[in-house]
Amino acid sequence: MDKNQIRRRIARRVARELKAGDLVNLGIGLPTSVVNFVPDELGIVFQSENGMLGVGPAPTQQEEIDPDITNAGGQPVGELPGAIYFDSAMSFTIIRGGHVDVTVLGALEVDAEANLANWIVPGKLVPGMGGAMDLVTGARRVIVAMEHCDKNGRPRVLERCSLPLTAVGVVDLVVTEKAVIEMTEDGPLLTEIAADTTVEEVMRTTGARLAVALDLKTFGEEELEQ
Repeated sequence: MDKNQIRRRIARRVARELKAGDLVNLGIGLPTSVVNFVPDELGIVFQSENGMLGVGPAPTQQEEIDPDITNAGGQPVGELPGAIYFDSAMSFTIIRGGHVDVTVLGALEVDAEANLANWIVPGKLVPGMGGAMDLVTGARRVIVAMEHCDKNGRPRVLERCSLPLTAVGVVDLVVTEKAVIEMTEDGPLLTEIAADTTVEEVMRTTGARLAVALDLKTFGEEELEQ
């Protein structure tokens, strides 16, 4: 699969985790495409922490882009009927007040103790952490959506994070193009593998010990059919 197919697979699988009526915050980058795979009838409300409720799918045509309507990463977004706007104070009141059901974030590393590192690689210029610390402590559920390995082929799911942490013990679920991993009290549990991989391949490319669910399932067949 190419990079776009990998990102679609991850976003499509994450979308299945969202429930009718959820208030959901999507982090910048890969997580923003989750909105493209959520059926309208579920009535899910997407928030952008720069001050918007009712984020819709990203515009596909140049004439549909309104430069004043963007997500927190500055990317143009659509708006659903009833969308509302407010300042950052109100936006973070929603987040810190515990009103966000689910946040979906990218990550650099996640470890077996559900710790999250997603804000800096020491010595390299990367975007700041933004609202991630508030989101992972304010949202009821934290889903990490990321590619299974970094650009050098190194695992991103580890026994212990090597990068500076964003938050401790906050991750509930990790979705990659290879696996769905639930973070349980007993450690990471492999609950699904992609249709084009094996348990052995997932284990080989993961830096943490994974328990395997007895009812292990598969996902990602859609991208193989395209």
